[in-house]
Amino acid sequence: MSHEPVPDFSIIIPAYNEAELLPATLERMNAVVAEITTHRGEIVVADNDSTDSTGEIARRHGARVIEEPIRQIARSRNAGGKHSRGRYLIFVDADTLISTELLRQSLAALDGGDCVGGGTLIDTRGDRTHRGWAVAVSVSVWNLLSICCNWACGAYVFCRRDAWEAVGGFDETYYASEEIHFSNALKRWGKANGCKFRVLRVRITTSMRKFHWYSPLRILGMCLRLLLQPSRMKSRESCGLWYERPES
Repeated sequence: MSHEPVPDFSIIIPAYNEAELLPATLERMNAVVAEITTHRGEIVVADNDSTDSTGEIARRHGARVIEEPIRQIARSRNAGGKHSRGRYLIFVDADTLISTELLRQSLAALDGGDCVGGGTLIDTRGDRTHRGWAVAVSVSVWNLLSICCNWACGAYVFCRRDAWEAVGGFDETYYASEEIHFSNALKRWGKANGCKFRVLRVRITTSMRKFHWYSPLRILGMCLRLLLQPSRMKSRESCGLWYERPES
């Protein structure tokens, strides 16, 4: 029988072929978790059918690895949630760096008893590429939507486990925008149970690598098609921006 203490929170990282960026993410995550002395945490990597050394890297950095063979972001997040043990769940993308202050504020919000979950804003001021203008505009628009609509960005979502279970986790019928549907589901559950959904103001740093891979025009075109025909978000082929990667 294992006598390993049960963690208070679980950080869940969905990962498909993340050998390049995952080490930095996990190094930061381990440092952040170590600085939190009020709660015990665990890190779970949901290896989403990777063909590189993602799983090996995760284990080498002390993470528990869960295998999810069907490639879908919502499914990968849910697999990590199902096999995690914390009463709080924190979903962080594999190309995203968080701060101790963000984790501390997330845990404090959940500890308060009146918060069902939430997200935070994005900071990409460190992006110095020739497409930095497109990143800046896109992030500004998203942050405004996040605040006005009370939506969590997919790169960082936190919630109570009982709420995650009650709403059925992330909706696996969607290949994109699942974090928006999850935010809305949590808000409905929270309203019925006297809890609020909160978007914090401690920003994360995420790679915005899609702007390095594809032209702003292609990204805009795909996003517009999805906005005009939301049913396309239930098709993997229509959501290539999230599932395709350049060869090099």
